[in-house]
Amino acid sequence: MCACECVKKTHRDEEKRKKLINRLSRLEGQIRGIRGMIEDDAYCTDILVQSAAAAAALNAFNRELLDSHIRGCVAEDIKRGDMEVIDDLMNILYKLMK
Repeated sequence: MCACECVKKTHRDEEKRKKLINRLSRLEGQIRGIRGMIEDDAYCTDILVQSAAAAAALNAFNRELLDSHIRGCVAEDIKRGDMEVIDDLMNILYKLMK
């Protein structure tokens, strides 16, 4: 274990934190619902519709977090002259677009 600050962190104000947690809580409920549908032998297309809704909810969460990251973390790093943040951003964008 190092004594330095090895892990990057992002400070979020309480409103942003609550908004992100609420989105995740709704998504968690959707996933539990899908699991329940499978346990109840629900019709495949009904499950797929709910799965698509959960995927859309996760995409909305990712868009919100990405927007915050670009406007906050990335912008601040660029202002400080840390251009490596652009490579990091591109890597995460590639992962999100798979």
